[in-house]
Amino acid sequence: MLAIHTKTGPFAAGWVAYCLEKGIPFKEVDCFSPNIVEEVSDCKALLWHWSHNDFAATIFARQLIASVQAMGLVVFPSIETCWHFDDKVGQKYLLEAVHAPFIPTSVFYDPSTALDWLKTAKMPLVWKLRGGAGSRNVHLVKTKRRARKIIQKSFQSGWHTSRLFTLSEKLRLARAKPSVKNIAGIMRGIGRVIVPHQAYRYQLPEKGYVYFQDYIPDNYYDIRIIVIGQRAFGIKRMVRDGDFRASGSGKIIYDKNQIPKQCIELAFETASQISSQSCAFDFVQIGGTWKIVELSYGFSLQGYLLCPGYWRSDLSWVPGKFRPEEFIIRDLLEECDYNT
Repeated sequence: MLAIHTKTGPFAAGWVAYCLEKGIPFKEVDCFSPNIVEEVSDCKALLWHWSHNDFAATIFARQLIASVQAMGLVVFPSIETCWHFDDKVGQKYLLEAVHAPFIPTSVFYDPSTALDWLKTAKMPLVWKLRGGAGSRNVHLVKTKRRARKIIQKSFQSGWHTSRLFTLSEKLRLARAKPSVKNIAGIMRGIGRVIVPHQAYRYQLPEKGYVYFQDYIPDNYYDIRIIVIGQRAFGIKRMVRDGDFRASGSGKIIYDKNQIPKQCIELAFETASQISSQSCAFDFVQIGGTWKIVELSYGFSLQGYLLCPGYWRSDLSWVPGKFRPEEFIIRDLLEECDYNT
């Protein structure tokens, strides 16, 4: 029997539908239950697509997954897949450890070391907090004066994610694509500024470290490749108007001929090296070579509905529509030695 967390997350509906279609026994569980370990003890596997936006999940998801794996269950995401999720600091060390083609990144844990390094650092730099998606908490730092102020604040009062970011994003989308849906999003964004979401109410300041990544100029897009098992699919994301960031721009190209072969190969290789069941890689180009900016096990299903097909690990192309959540559960069932 499979256990599927159905309280939150868009992937669960696809997993439930697949089980019903194939006659696979499963039960719905709530991973937030105080008795969740006991509730999954009679199961072979647990599926829970938890999000970085779910503040409660970020408190204990990794610990629960590691514990359930210790019970002998197959879990999606496995601890190998998600321990570095929404943690750019963790990703730095992981990608360096497996010698992946990673953009040069420096992290410091005391201000004096950071300030000494800054004296010879080449500007501009990209400053990031360890968490955040859709270009949240990512800024271009053009001067050393600004970088020094960032370093000082990072080891003093620290940083809180601005509640205005979400509202500004909704305003940007509404200007680019006026619609009833996007206008309604603005109203919700205003409401969240007035009444903060749980994640903001409980948020502690980010401090005690500072993270800088080399700025790669003249990139007008990035390439996102998602690897699930022995399959990969990708999109080309154009940067925002007047910006250097592509994540969250909403400007997506789905043409498979615009996805570089090198990115696909690197994504398959790196996913295998880090033992990831599912991983989204963001690539930018440096002098004809593709480098990883960051990675994430989680991704939005909606953004990939228009993909015209996917690649197998031998780089052969499989045309046609597909469901990423189905790839995930099929791989998990295979790992459980379950024959559908």
